[in-house]
Amino acid sequence: MFEIMDKKKIGPEIVQMVIKAPLIAKKAMPGQFIMLRVDEHGERIPLTIAGYDRAAGSITIIFQVVGYTTNDLAQLDPGDHIKDFAGPLGMPSKLEGYSRVLCVGGGVGIAPLFPQIKYLNDKDAFVDVIIGARSAECLILRDEISKSSSNVYIATDDGSLGHKGFVTDVAKDLIEKGNNYDLVIAIGPLVMMKAVSQLTKEYDIHTIVSMNPIMVDGTGMCGGCRVTVGGETLYACVDGPEFDGHLVDFDEAIRRQQMYKKEEQIEHDCKVGRGR
Repeated sequence: MFEIMDKKKIGPEIVQMVIKAPLIAKKAMPGQFIMLRVDEHGERIPLTIAGYDRAAGSITIIFQVVGYTTNDLAQLDPGDHIKDFAGPLGMPSKLEGYSRVLCVGGGVGIAPLFPQIKYLNDKDAFVDVIIGARSAECLILRDEISKSSSNVYIATDDGSLGHKGFVTDVAKDLIEKGNNYDLVIAIGPLVMMKAVSQLTKEYDIHTIVSMNPIMVDGTGMCGGCRVTVGGETLYACVDGPEFDGHLVDFDEAIRRQQMYKKEEQIEHDCKVGRGR
C-alpha cells in the first residue's frame, strides 16, 4: 500500500498527487513512468512520473480525470492509500550532450515534460519551452516551468493566453528566427506530437516524443503497447516510452488508441451501474 502525502487540483479535472514511494524515488529519472492500481478491483494504468524527491522518498503524478480509474483515484485524499504503485518503468530520457533544447508540451503532457526541463536546466542547457492547452485555465505548471527554463512561450486554442493557435505555430516562428536547437522534445496528444515531428523534420532537428499507447502490464509481456518505429515493432513500456519522432508511425498509433473506445464505454457504464 502506498500513502498519498499530498493532493491538489491544478486545472479542470486535473489532479496532482504526491505518493510515498521511497524505493521508486531513489531510482526514478526523467521520462520514466509508474503503473498503479487503485484497489484490488481496479485496472492497471500507466502514469508518467511528473516529479521525484529522493530525500522525501516521494513521487509526483499528475493525471486528468477521463475514465473510471482516474475518477476513482481522484476520490482519494491525503492519508489514503493506493493498492499498487510499481516503477520506475521504461527507459530514462537521453538528455546528455545537448546544449540548446526546445521542449513542447500539450495539455497534461506538460506534466512529464517538467522533469526533463528541470534536468536540462540543472545541466546548464539553454531550454526554450512552449506549452499549449485549450485555454488559460487548462495550463499547468506554468510557474514551475518558468523557474527552470530560459524562455516560456504559451499557445491556447481560444487565445485566452499567449498565441491563439497551435504550439507548432510558435515552434516554427522560433526556428525561423534563427534559434539553433540541437534537440526538440514533444510530449502531448498524438496529433500534436505528429505535427511537431513533421515540422522539425523539415529543419532536420532531432526530435524525441513520448508515446502513450494502450498498456496493460508495463513490463513487455502483453504486447499491447507496441508501436512501429522506423518500420520495426517496439514496445513503449520497455523500449520507450520515448522514441525518435521522425521514425514513429503516428497514424498507426492513433488508430490503435481508438481501438477500444466502445469497450471502454461499456466498462464505464457497468462500473457506474455497480455504484463505483
